[in-house]
Amino acid sequence: MSTDPSERLALIVGSTGIVGNNLADRLLASGWAVAGLARKAVASPPGVRPVAADLLRPETLAAGLTDLRPTHVFFSTWLRQATEAENIRVNGAMVRNLLDAVRPLGGVRHVALVTGLKHYLGPFEAYGKGNLPDTPFREEQGRLEIENFYYAQEDEVFAAAGRDGFSWSVHRPHTIVGYAVGNAMNMGVTLAVYASLCKALGRPFLFPGSPQQWNGLTDMTDARLLARHLEWAATTPAAANHAFNVVNGDVFRWRWMWARLAEYFGVEPAAYPGHPTPLESQMAGDARPWAELAKAMGLAEPDITRLTSAWHTDADLGRPLEVMADMTKSRRLGFLDHQSTLHGFLDLFDRLRRERLIP
Repeated sequence: MSTDPSERLALIVGSTGIVGNNLADRLLASGWAVAGLARKAVASPPGVRPVAADLLRPETLAAGLTDLRPTHVFFSTWLRQATEAENIRVNGAMVRNLLDAVRPLGGVRHVALVTGLKHYLGPFEAYGKGNLPDTPFREEQGRLEIENFYYAQEDEVFAAAGRDGFSWSVHRPHTIVGYAVGNAMNMGVTLAVYASLCKALGRPFLFPGSPQQWNGLTDMTDARLLARHLEWAATTPAAANHAFNVVNGDVFRWRWMWARLAEYFGVEPAAYPGHPTPLESQMAGDARPWAELAKAMGLAEPDITRLTSAWHTDADLGRPLEVMADMTKSRRLGFLDHQSTLHGFLDLFDRLRRERLIP
């Protein structure tokens, strides 16, 4: 494997999302050539070669990839379906179609798949139920005895690797915090919009989640650290053909973090009532107030649906159990990076303000 980044062409699938966008930034800064595949061709960040293709329409993949010969493939997207059976069918097909499309191009050395901690917790239909492994979750803990589209995606990668001879890595982040707009799973931006509305409208800044999350220990994953981990695993021979947890390296309690987020936005943290108060209900009527605030403050995005994912934030903060992940495997193999979760939030909020996405 060449050690010269200029000889590497990364194909990032899901390049406009929170993982893909931050990964593209990282690889471009390291000297890689980067192509970004999405349903609509978007050259973001600057320097990415846009590729427009639909993962469920193989003919568009063949056409979009004609002139590319990627050396590394990073798969960081999924489509939510009504049932887990449909999640398996659709998301498994997306991985299979992509790997079938790059096979005739030749040259693929490594494929990285980004999934998450639902590998240990189960899918949305059975989330946090049944006989779960102890925390902190470790990679050697086996699959749950339940259908899970993450497993289907992994199996597609494993089968293609065995057939085509590339190495692979699987990356399991916890809740990801980082910059992205129009992303379906984005706690950081969601909380920034929520806090901004609380301040502007004089509403209480009320933690929406469960007592277990308020009081218990947890961890998170900064999208920039995940990007560094993806690059490391794709270029480190010892990391080939492994699955990894990816978290920041610190732990915290939300009852501590909530006060720090409130301080940043200049709001008083409301007393926790001892039960969940989901953001989906708190923010149900906020489309118009946000549009009015955006107009009054000259913000760049008046459409609240492009910024917030209340349902996903509620799912993470409403967990009725402790969730943490162990990073020992990565540490033993040489990945020693660490990221303060609090400063990850604050860095994100600062960027959102610079880009006039929040007041």
